[in-house]
Amino acid sequence: MHIKKLLVLTLIFAVTLTACSAKDQAADGKSADKKGPKRTLVTVTQVKNQALEMTEESIGSLEGLTNPTVSAEVAARVIKIHVNTGEAVKKGQLIITLDATDISLQRNEAQTEVARIKALLANQAKTVDRSQALVNRKFISQNAVDNDVAQQNVLKEQLAGAEARVSTINHSGSKTKLYAPTSGNVEKKLVDDGEFVRIGDPMLLIVAKDRLRAHLPFPEHIGAQLKPGLKVRLSTPTSKQTVEVVIHELKPMIVEGSRSVDVIADVFNAPGWQPGASVTGSVILGEQAAAMMVPEQSLVLRPAGEVIYVVRDNKAYQTIVKTGLRKNSLVEITEGLHDNDIIVVDGAGFLTDKALVKVANDKVSSDKVASDGAEKKKANK
Repeated sequence: MHIKKLLVLTLIFAVTLTACSAKDQAADGKSADKKGPKRTLVTVTQVKNQALEMTEESIGSLEGLTNPTVSAEVAARVIKIHVNTGEAVKKGQLIITLDATDISLQRNEAQTEVARIKALLANQAKTVDRSQALVNRKFISQNAVDNDVAQQNVLKEQLAGAEARVSTINHSGSKTKLYAPTSGNVEKKLVDDGEFVRIGDPMLLIVAKDRLRAHLPFPEHIGAQLKPGLKVRLSTPTSKQTVEVVIHELKPMIVEGSRSVDVIADVFNAPGWQPGASVTGSVILGEQAAAMMVPEQSLVLRPAGEVIYVVRDNKAYQTIVKTGLRKNSLVEITEGLHDNDIIVVDGAGFLTDKALVKVANDKVSSDKVASDGAEKKKANK
């Protein structure tokens, strides 16, 4: 009986010891897992070819092609300026009225002179008729008639001159009312009501917004690539509208000081565009049908050079690449990658070669796997 109890106790002890040993081994295994290499959480994207425009960008300025300064064409006093600074005007709108009193008096004087000469001419015509009748009766010589006819011709010329003077005064009188030569906005008033202006004195500056000219300075080293007719996209801070036009002309000389080529492009009827504002222009030099473009954050600088991490089997493999053009936060890769490669985007700066990664956006990698599987099945068939 005593021996049986001893055997039972021995068996219980052995089972307890085995269970403790297994528990310790499991704990050691978990500890080992925790001490193992951690996976870096990253996002990935698939490399694809896309069309790429080769462009050059510059910041310039806008000027108005039609900025007339309304000046006085007669000497007179300003009666009234009908518009204010900043006000919109239409072509043909009355903007300034000048005092026409002096011109009216000159017109009356000239018309009086015309009437006087007409009276003399009528009387001279009668004299010629009487002289001609006396010649026909041989009472006087023909020379007397010739003198009267010559005097009549002189009076006719004087009448023509007096009538021309009346026309000139009438024309000058029409200049006492000034009308807007073009539609636009009043930029500046240079005179006020009551001021006396002389011929040629500027009175009002109008700025037209429907015809603008963009001046874009580009570096001289690309001057050979620029030519009239190339497309250029323009944008300005005063408007959300982007305008696509063509290069109108290039200034023949390099701008001294900046050593740049002045590229000129005209803009017509662009709402919100203002003369004097800055303008950003992007000249399209050419287009590449297929370029391998990747996000800028996927490119990392390492001692070996510029690298991109390609993901295969949850590992990031360092790949040295060569870059080309940069546009819209994308970089062209000319060497080092293949189409449809899965590359790391966010988190690339924390990786080393063959580092374990965990992809956050699994959809890209799963789509890639599904695509590869479909291609393999198609090849097997």
